Amino acid sequence: MERDDLIEYSLDTHHNEEKGKEIRKKIYKVTILLTLVTVIEVVLGAVIKQDASIWPLIKWTFLVLTLLKAGYIVMVFMHLGDERKWLRYVILVPYFIFILYLIFIALWEATAIKSVLTYFS
Repeated sequence: MERDDLIEYSLDTHHNEEKGKEIRKKIYKVTILLTLVTVIEVVLGAVIKQDASIWPLIKWTFLVLTLLKAGYIVMVFMHLGDERKWLRYVILVPYFIFILYLIFIALWEATAIKSVLTYFS
């Protein structure tokens, strides 16, 4: 007995071949862009040693690339890019402010711990 409450979603698409090509093009673009950013992060982490003088710049580069990647993922996969501009800002601006706050707190605590450790040594 066949259930009548199941819907075959693959047969319920309402776009033509041109729209399908646009959708596939967007999927390829997103995949390539996220892959490139990830490859850049991995190569930087693998090639540059942590005791190098440029390492603090690399850490900030990781932070920026990760934030950009996270924002892009939210825009594409959570369909925030299809919303109005003000709604995007309402969601993304507090996110970035919170991340900057967390970075500030981490740096502040790190300098406090460093000063305590140098005081006792």
